[in-house]
Amino acid sequence: MKARLALSVFTTGVLSLTGCASDAPQLDQDSPYQVEWIGERPLIDNSHLTVTLGADGRAFGSAGCNHWFAAYSLKGQQISFSQAGSTRKMCAPALMEQEERFLNALSKVERWDISAIDQLQLWPAEGKPIRLWSAEYK
Repeated sequence: MKARLALSVFTTGVLSLTGCASDAPQLDQDSPYQVEWIGERPLIDNSHLTVTLGADGRAFGSAGCNHWFAAYSLKGQQISFSQAGSTRKMCAPALMEQEERFLNALSKVERWDISAIDQLQLWPAEGKPIRLWSAEYK
């Protein structure tokens, strides 16, 4: 009887721990995220930068003026992007500078997490992250 009770308590504990593992943060692949901050700076008012992480390993979106695209690798909390390509449209100098900062920051990303306020954060080795909201959240 004691062995059965101990086994029951052990099994309940294991099931409880297993439930916690499923609560790990998840990236929404094939769903767009909207950029709010690039490192230390918020986006220019009314500019629109997006990131979609395709389940096929391709990332793409709007860089504010041009469309961008890159391959990405995801392994647990680690994420990295290949050198991004983009279309070649010209916009106002401030938008072009912001686009360059975004693409440069994206190339330095090494890991991701979800903040306490449910923002996706793409972290470089040093410095502040790119902070994004799920497009469905906004």
